[in-house]
Amino acid sequence: MSEEFIHHARDGFPLAVQTGGPQTAPALLLLPGQANSHQWWDRVRGGYEEQYRTITFDYRGTGNSRGDLGDWSTTLFAEDAVDVLDHLRIRSAAVFGTSMGGRVAQMLAVNHPEQVSALVLGCTSPGGEHALERKAETRRWLAQGTRAEQQAKLYELFYTPDWPGTPAQSTLLGGPTMSPREQVGHRRASDRHDAWDALPEITAPTLVLHGTEDRMVPTENAALIAERIPDARLRLYPGGRHGFFEELEQEVTPEILGFLAGVVPGGP
Repeated sequence: MSEEFIHHARDGFPLAVQTGGPQTAPALLLLPGQANSHQWWDRVRGGYEEQYRTITFDYRGTGNSRGDLGDWSTTLFAEDAVDVLDHLRIRSAAVFGTSMGGRVAQMLAVNHPEQVSALVLGCTSPGGEHALERKAETRRWLAQGTRAEQQAKLYELFYTPDWPGTPAQSTLLGGPTMSPREQVGHRRASDRHDAWDALPEITAPTLVLHGTEDRMVPTENAALIAERIPDARLRLYPGGRHGFFEELEQEVTPEILGFLAGVVPGGP
């Protein structure tokens, strides 16, 4: 990341925007998971910045994007993304969204197809009645214990035992400055997402990625999305958990770069 500034969305909400990489390179919009800021991408962002101009923004209620709590939705977050791209005078961008960011990316590709040159969806779901949600016992298990214990449980869902980090070192486990009301606002936005009927309308070349051991967003959702989006490609990573794109970065980043190289106009 090389620059950060505040841009006000069309309703006046202040959005913190971050850019990195060469300004003349093709744009790559990175959309993080639920209740997370741009810091979600800290460990992997650099892998894209030799070839792409990376764009991120903090969702409402995260990082430096703070204001009144509203009726947040994945559609609203997608409109915020459009506002950011328009402000930067980016007519079209490749979009990589993970977890809730993948849901936001779906709405962006559905409602603004002209602004999405390529789409990468990681560890996400279509939402609605057709999606496979995490098991009830996993939800109950996550809700129990102190904050530190809950963070340790999240860490277990994101990383395999081979990952040499700690919960305190991860940037994927939620924005620490979010209020409980902001966290609920994000959870509602994600829970209400339903793109099932609209997915066949997506025209952008699409790559769907998922770890095979994801208990946060069950792996079966990847096949559902890939079957609904015309000509979508599907790639599963054996043993990968919800943070597979970080833990398996040496496999995932080249895969995405290779996909984008073949479909992004003017790309490297």
